[in-house]
Amino acid sequence: MLVTDVVAAIEKTANPALAAAWDKSGLQVASTRTEVFRMAVMLDATPRSIKAALAAGADFLLAHHPLALEPRLPDRLDAWRECLALLLAANLPLYAAHTSLDVNIPGPAGWLARALDLRNLQVLEHVGTEPLRGYGACGDLPESEPAATCIDRIMELAGIREAQLCGPAPARRIERIAFCGGSGGSLMQLAAGLGANLYITGDIKYHTALDTPLPVLDVGHHSLEEKMMRHFALLLGEELPKMEIIFVPTSSPFRTIAGKREMTNE
Repeated sequence: MLVTDVVAAIEKTANPALAAAWDKSGLQVASTRTEVFRMAVMLDATPRSIKAALAAGADFLLAHHPLALEPRLPDRLDAWRECLALLLAANLPLYAAHTSLDVNIPGPAGWLARALDLRNLQVLEHVGTEPLRGYGACGDLPESEPAATCIDRIMELAGIREAQLCGPAPARRIERIAFCGGSGGSLMQLAAGLGANLYITGDIKYHTALDTPLPVLDVGHHSLEEKMMRHFALLLGEELPKMEIIFVPTSSPFRTIAGKREMTNE
């Protein structure tokens, strides 16, 4: 397929005109290729994920997070320079659909709302003029659930075993849920204003957690967006039937460790 057709299919769902002004959604690394046949979709373009895509024979890469948000020279031997070296040596185009994808709640960014069957969906922060375009959303469960049952179900959907809960204690039963993939601490007040009983997001900072207006379940930055990109890969498979789509799993950079410390009187 022509590279231009592949990009057009991506941008049909992740409209770059709706990306945040500070964002770098779009082509990250150019290539002389005009035709491609196998696209690798991933959350982060890291040396490991790029090598996995190359090993699978990918000739086009689609990531969620941009390779970099600020321009800089490859003046040190780090992961960013290694990514560039791998991409340029393989003449591999890399495209990032970041906030351009985040705002498409009817699309992959709203997968959790559909998994929970949320009703009466409202966007937390609107972008543009299209319905349900913006960051995060809030909706009603078909029936209220005990808080513990609801949280367990959310964690199972997100594919995680541990999460952080902050803010006031959740109500005994959850009726209305708000969510924002990635880092959504700035939208908590909006979630509370829409009557959410629970807000699901990642990367809640300590001082923000000290004064949250509603119960917040911090599932980490990785989990919701990894699932979002899996859904995007499936959608692109439908949009581009002549293109082979492969998903390259990534893992959170954070690892849980257990320590043992003996208490003394010293």
